Amino acid sequence: METKEKTTIVLFSGDLDKAIAAFIIANGAAAYDHDVTIFFTFWGLNALRKDQKIAVKKGFVERMFGKMMPRGAGKLGLSKMNFGGMGPQMIKHVMKKHNALSLPQLIELAQEQGIRLVACTMTMDLLGLQAEELLDGVEHAGVAAYLGDATDAKVNLFI
Repeated sequence: METKEKTTIVLFSGDLDKAIAAFIIANGAAAYDHDVTIFFTFWGLNALRKDQKIAVKKGFVERMFGKMMPRGAGKLGLSKMNFGGMGPQMIKHVMKKHNALSLPQLIELAQEQGIRLVACTMTMDLLGLQAEELLDGVEHAGVAAYLGDATDAKVNLFI
């Protein structure tokens, strides 16, 4: 029995364009029948945040992080040419014009294809993010779990 190829991606960046690239690569790898894991750490976790505010008990510092970080895939800025928020609107317009999937649609497609979306538990603790604040279906694990996946993968990307 032939085993599937494996691809892992660490999404460290909270930039819209980098998150889009990560999900395009992940969905492409899944379409080629790879087992795919995206491990979200630090600012990359913002792509997994629910759009709406979730009532959870937090300390002062955790509440401040929550207020400063973008809530969800639709609120991420660009790595270059952000222009005070106009850049993301322009890129979203161009993507729609060319019938490209939006980041929320790419995330949904990834979940439909069985791509594992794994939130780094250490970073969740550091930033004060709780499981209830993240999209449904997201797994929670530490770096050891990522390394276990990456050890067997032929493709390992850090974005």
